[in-house]
Formats: sequence, C-alpha cells, structure tokens
Amino acid sequence: MKLPIFTVDAFTAKAFHGNPAAVCLLENKLDEDMHQKIAREMNLSETAFIRKLHPTDNFTQSSCFGLRWFTPATEVPLCGHATLASAAVLFYKIKNVNSTLTFVTLSGELTARRAQDGIILDLPLYPTHPQDFHEVDDLIKTAIGDTLVQDIRYSPDTRKLLVRLSDTYKRSFLENLKVNTQNLLQVENTGKVKGLILTLKGEPGGQSQAFDFYSRYFAPWVGVAEDPVTGSAHAVLSSYWSQQLGKKDMHGTAGFFFQFLKHLNLKLAFLLIYTIYLKM
Repeated sequence: MKLPIFTVDAFTAKAFHGNPAAVCLLENKLDEDMHQKIAREMNLSETAFIRKLHPTDNFTQSSCFGLRWFTPATEVPLCGHATLASAAVLFYKIKNVNSTLTFVTLSGELTARRAQDGIILDLPLYPTHPQDFHEVDDLIKTAIGDTLVQDIRYSPDTRKLLVRLSDTYKRSFLENLKVNTQNLLQVENTGKVKGLILTLKGEPGGQSQAFDFYSRYFAPWVGVAEDPVTGSAHAVLSSYWSQQLGKKDMHGTAGFFFQFLKHLNLKLAFLLIYTIYLKM
C-alpha cells in the first residue's frame, strides 16, 4: 500500500517560509501506532491525518472528514496550521468540489472555506483566566529570566500559559528574546502546562502595517521547542487581546487577519505543496 503524504507551507505567501505541516490521506484504516511513527518520521511540528467517516466517502466529493494531529512526540487536540494544510491539500491538490469542508476533531467540528485569495479557517475561541504568578514563577524565570511581565493568564481548555510582557518592550525585543526551553520539562512536569505563549501589545504602524499584538509560542511538552506560527495559540491570544483592546477585528504579527464572531476566523494563505509516498 502506498500512503500519500503532502508537505504544505502554511501561513505564508513565499516558498520555504511560514509553518510546514505534513498531511496524510487515509484511504483505509491505519494501525493506531502508525500515526505516531509517521509523525516522528516526518519530524515536523505537526502531521495531520485525514480519514473518511463513511465507507462511501471519497476525498473529491465528500465535504466532511475526520482529522487528527500528531507532533513527533504525541497527539494534540488542536492545530491550526495543519488544519489549513489539510484543507489546502483537499481543495487544491485533490480538487475537492465543495466550497466548505468540515473536519471532525478532538476540538469539535472545524470548518475551512474557499476564499478568493486563500482559505478561511474557523477555530474555537478559548478564554483565559488570571494566573497566580507564584504558582508559575519558576517556569517563567526559567524561560525568560528577569524579563518584565505585565500579565499572566491560563487557558484550562488548552493548557496554555499566556505571559504578556511589559508594554515598555518593543517588537524587536520579543523577536530577539532568548527563550530557554531546554529545562522547562523539568520545571513544569505536572501536566498543567502544555504550551507557553509570550505576547506583547502592538505598536502604531506609521508607514508600515500596524499590528494589535505580537507573539511567540513554545511547546517542548509535546515535542515542539518553538512553533513559528501557530493557529491554536491564536485561539487563546485572540480571546485575550480582543478583551484587552475592546476590538473585534485585529491583526497579529504573523500577518493573520482576525475577525471575531463566536469563533476565531482566520484568513490565511498557503503556497507550496510537496508530495511523497510512504510504502506500507
């Protein structure tokens, strides 16, 4: 059996940029342990597995599929860029005829819609709650040392810790900040935290495009030291910054356009799709 695997550069308009994800189309049921073995072999932040929900389904005509995501280390409940990559493969490589696709996932049903210049992906919004600094003091100091922190929030739905840096810092500070992820697994091993978001309030654009917030995301707990652009973290960030700024439409550093309704609405671009085949 030959298993088609596609590699997609998501969140970009340039080749070899953005965030790559692998996408596997499963014509038949795959042994459970093979999902993780393939993800480990692909060695990307995420590998997505698209499966048919009914025996009569096919990847060209059907509009609803099952979707799972694996890092090289474990299965995760949500991944934005691998969902976008999955929709891109179905729309543009497999030539799926539908304008909207629905994916049944561990995070519920997610939809991806064709747009004139890309794909619109709907993700859930996850609220955050104030987090006692003393409970995560060691984790934060291990990651960023004595960097000034303005706010700390926790998302119980995603087990992500959001750390807002002081508004006195500029974008360049966050971009150049050296983050120590090597020791985070030893400092936080309770299972409460599975991802660390560092974020900063945006600046006026001047002659360039203004951003409402900047962010970086780290998830060594699931085998990803730093994820360059992540949709699942923005499902938390968007909820937080929408509340903080009192805005429904925002721009993030990755160039996403966020429109807030009941869900996070991302208008995204992709560019490059590579195809390989795994012999089973």
